[in-house]
Amino acid sequence: MKSSFAVLLESFFTQRLMKQLFASPHTIKSYRDTFHLLLEFAHKRLKLQPSDLDLKDIDAPLIVDFLDEMEKSRSISARTRNVRLAAIKSFFRYAAFEMPEHGAQIQRILAIPGKRFTRSVVQFLTQQEIEALLAAPSQSTWSGRRDHALLLLAVQTGLRLSEITGLQRTDLILGSGAHVRVIGKGRKERCTPLTKQTVSVMLAWVQEPVKGVTAMLFPNTRGGKLSADAVQDVLAKHAKIAEQTCSSLKGKRLTPHVLRHSCAMQLLQAGVDRAMIALWLGHESVETTQVYLHANLALKEQMLAKTTMPGSKAGLYQPDDQLLAFLKSL
Repeated sequence: MKSSFAVLLESFFTQRLMKQLFASPHTIKSYRDTFHLLLEFAHKRLKLQPSDLDLKDIDAPLIVDFLDEMEKSRSISARTRNVRLAAIKSFFRYAAFEMPEHGAQIQRILAIPGKRFTRSVVQFLTQQEIEALLAAPSQSTWSGRRDHALLLLAVQTGLRLSEITGLQRTDLILGSGAHVRVIGKGRKERCTPLTKQTVSVMLAWVQEPVKGVTAMLFPNTRGGKLSADAVQDVLAKHAKIAEQTCSSLKGKRLTPHVLRHSCAMQLLQAGVDRAMIALWLGHESVETTQVYLHANLALKEQMLAKTTMPGSKAGLYQPDDQLLAFLKSL
C-alpha cells in the first residue's frame, strides 16, 4: 500500500504540474530527476523504501544534506543546486494545501535559502564571429545545409534550444509577414519575424528531400528529432572550422544559448528597447534582459564618452625624505 507521501507526490506530477499548470516536458523531466535523486538519498539515509516514506521523513535537515551531497558527489554548480531546491519547494507549496497539518515542517523547508553564486557576464558572438560560424557548414551536403539553416535561424531569432529542436515545418511561415511560431516557457505562444536573408535560406531548406516520415523542421539523418546533445555537437564542429578564419573564436565556449545571447546583443546594439527585446526572446520579465546591458561594453563606452572626468597628471610618488624612502622599500 502506498504511503500518503507517495500518493501526494504522484498527485503533484499528474494533477498539479500536468493538468493545472500545463508544465512543459522539460520542466517535468527536471522535477522528475530531482525527486528521483532525493528519494534515492532518503532511501540510503533512512533505510526506507521510497513507497514507505512519510511526508514527515522529508524534513529540512534531510533536504539540506541532500543538496550538499549533490554538490560533493556530482560536482553540481550552485545554480543547479538552486534548480533542485526550487523543484522541492514547488512540491512542498502544493503539500501545504493538501496536508496543512504539516505546516510547521513545510515552512522550515520553504525557508531554506538558495545558494549565492557569482554571476558571470553573458557570452555572445560579434558580427564577425557570427559570419565565420555561418560560413563554416558545407553547402555541398544535406547535413551542412541543415546546419547552416539551423544556426542562421537560431542566431537571428534567439530561440531557446528546446524551441529550435521542437520546430515543425508547420511552425515556419514564409509568405507575407514571414515568421516562426513557437510555444515557449509557460506554454506561451510567440511569433518571431524573419529577415529576408533567413527567409531565402529557409525557402531553399524546405525544398530539401525529407529524411524519413517526419514533420520536424530540422531532423536528424534518420528523420527523427534532433537531441540537445546533437545540436551542441553541430555547434562545436562548425565552431572549430570557423576558428581557422576568425581567431577570436579560439578559446570561446560556444553553446546554443550563446547564439540566443548574440541575438539579444545585436538587438540591443541596434538601439532596440529592453521591453521589446524581452518580448522578442519570450522573457517573463523585462528585468531578465538586464544582463545584456551589463555585458554590452560598447554601450558603456558610449556612456563614458558623454562624461567629463577631472584632469590629472601622470606620475610616480616620490618620497621627500630618505628615511621615508627606506620605510617604503620594506
